[in-house]
Amino acid sequence: MTAAPRPCEALGEHTGPVRLYPCGRRCSAHAPWAAAGHPEPQPGPGAPAGAWTTPTPQSASALIDARAIASGKRRSTPTAYRAAQAAVRPERKNP
Repeated sequence: MTAAPRPCEALGEHTGPVRLYPCGRRCSAHAPWAAAGHPEPQPGPGAPAGAWTTPTPQSASALIDARAIASGKRRSTPTAYRAAQAAVRPERKNP
């Protein structure tokens, strides 16, 4: 069962679909853009996919995780702790 859409909270003639704005539910005739005298905004592509996140490569996240385990900041088994220390420790070259 779906609820009926709520009516526009403004007084007067109502046109178009009712949408929720910060000032309340308004139809196209009473929307904030109409009150400011602007045309109805057209739908666009929106925010880019990476706008809200900073993607890291899987290898970088594995290295960050290994560093946290090796430093003791993240709990792990003794085997995982030693493996992480070996992965983080720089290799020595014997002359």
